[in-house]
Amino acid sequence: MSHNIHNLVELFDKTFYQLYNTKLIKGDDEPIYLPANEQCSFHQIVFAHGYFASALHEISHWCHAGEKRRLLEDFGYWYLPDGRNEKQQKEFEQVEVKPQAIEWALSVAANKAFNVSADNLNGADADITSFKDSVYQQIQTYLAEGFPNRAQQFIDVLANYYQVKLPLTLDQFCYVGQSFIETTETAIEKENTANV
Repeated sequence: MSHNIHNLVELFDKTFYQLYNTKLIKGDDEPIYLPANEQCSFHQIVFAHGYFASALHEISHWCHAGEKRRLLEDFGYWYLPDGRNEKQQKEFEQVEVKPQAIEWALSVAANKAFNVSADNLNGADADITSFKDSVYQQIQTYLAEGFPNRAQQFIDVLANYYQVKLPLTLDQFCYVGQSFIETTETAIEKENTANV
């Protein structure tokens, strides 16, 4: 089954718009979460350039964010662009572990490849293996203790649509070490090629 971004937008909006006043929006630039305001009556999860992987990543942040954070632009998180130093990169990775674990589960449910992203191509070298280990450990925790409610709801929706067996199990999460890691840029290039 193909991974059409329009299907993903429709699945998300059917699942969450009525209850959470939130829509998934294909953006032309960088991703951002925008709470409802005077110019727009609904919350927007804007994902980058129409990429399926970007949409899943931004959805994962929304699934992880609590009610108060969902009223703040970009959930109130700081974001330093590519070029972070070692300390900044560690802080980035700490806030990314849970969202990337959720993204991995959404990817598995959609039968789509997942790539952990340290998202710092021009900055300090990241200990990507350690970061991936942390994401994998979080997957194990979520599988044992349960995913956040909205994440589980969308996992179920995606698995049903893409005909993936539920409940998700650890066997469905391919963990092969460093060779599995790709940079965001490489993942985007691959997705661009696949979408042509």
